[in-house]
Amino acid sequence: MESQKNKKERVAVYIDGNNFYGYLKDEEIFLNKGDRFNFQLFVNFLIGNRELVSKRYYVGIARNIDQTEKSKAIVMGQQKFLSHLEDDGFKIKRGRVMYDKGKIREKGVDVKIAIDLIIGAIDDYYDTMIIVSSDTDLIPAIKYVKHKNKKIEYVGFAHNYSFGIKKHADVCHLLTPSDIDKFKNKKSIL
Repeated sequence: MESQKNKKERVAVYIDGNNFYGYLKDEEIFLNKGDRFNFQLFVNFLIGNRELVSKRYYVGIARNIDQTEKSKAIVMGQQKFLSHLEDDGFKIKRGRVMYDKGKIREKGVDVKIAIDLIIGAIDDYYDTMIIVSSDTDLIPAIKYVKHKNKKIEYVGFAHNYSFGIKKHADVCHLLTPSDIDKFKNKKSIL
């Protein structure tokens, strides 16, 4: 039996896809048109030499509701992107996209993340949770995870991070443009 001392720290990485992508595209500070982002390399960087037990990508699924070529291209592009992530071992957790008077709203994604955070803590699935999201709706779930004596690592962006999530995290990684450069255009998919 492996001793507790030699046991590797079990880490789960949960990425809020639209939240993360929105920050990557923010004022084109991080990604410019044509740039690609390598999520596998990014996750490897985050976990270091610890044991990865799960990597999940949460996203609202686009629909071609108006049957235009633009909508068709968006849907096909997203499907191709998610297929590549699945090929890299990511579990895709799908939410819905609602179209409301010209505005696009994602539904159900933050709830899925919160549920997975809590269930993982209850079931002792991980020792450390790395949450790649600045969505403050996740704070109650993060507090619960901490209550269950699990570690939280928050990954946000230095120029626009969530103070609320940072306050509850054990470790905080605030990404800068030079950090993102390490994962750009490296045979990637975003």
